[in-house]
Amino acid sequence: MPDAEALDPKAVLHRYLRTSREALLWKLDGLSEYDIRRPLTPTGTNLLGLIKHVGGTAAGYFGEIFDRPFPEPMPWVEDDAEENADFWATPEQSREDMVGLYHRAWAHADATIDALDLEAPGRVPWWGERGAVTLHTIMVHMIAETNRHAGHADIVRELIDGSAGLNTRNSNLPDHDEQWWSDYRDRLEAVARAAK
Repeated sequence: MPDAEALDPKAVLHRYLRTSREALLWKLDGLSEYDIRRPLTPTGTNLLGLIKHVGGTAAGYFGEIFDRPFPEPMPWVEDDAEENADFWATPEQSREDMVGLYHRAWAHADATIDALDLEAPGRVPWWGERGAVTLHTIMVHMIAETNRHAGHADIVRELIDGSAGLNTRNSNLPDHDEQWWSDYRDRLEAVARAAK
């Protein structure tokens, strides 16, 4: 028989949100300052920037949307901020600053989740006509948002040092050695070239 948490929709959503938060943060483990800031895609995607973005997004969605504003200023999300300022950390914004912000945004979000029912109303002004929301809607939105960026982080981390997987306890990948993965990649490359 399932436990009470498994039957509680809010608890299930909260568990998925926590898991995706941890997966994203884990991608920084063991990397240098340079590696967590390196832009590894043509659009500049980098690990610390993803943490900064998701932390700010969570603070907003679980804060002002439900009249529970996050208590810290985040000038990079203001209307007059430099474009894309929430996707990279300045030299003055340390790893500790951004990870700390991320943890404080989690705590703020968790307090909102704990305080409100799933049907509690909120308003997302930038969503226009669909701006009337519930906590349920925002929890689903933030699970999707966090997992989307955790997926970006998966790829960026693999480009940095080859590390891949869901977390330290579960790689979520087949357990094979480097040679197997090299052969597998070569086979996929051959299939891609043959499909021209």
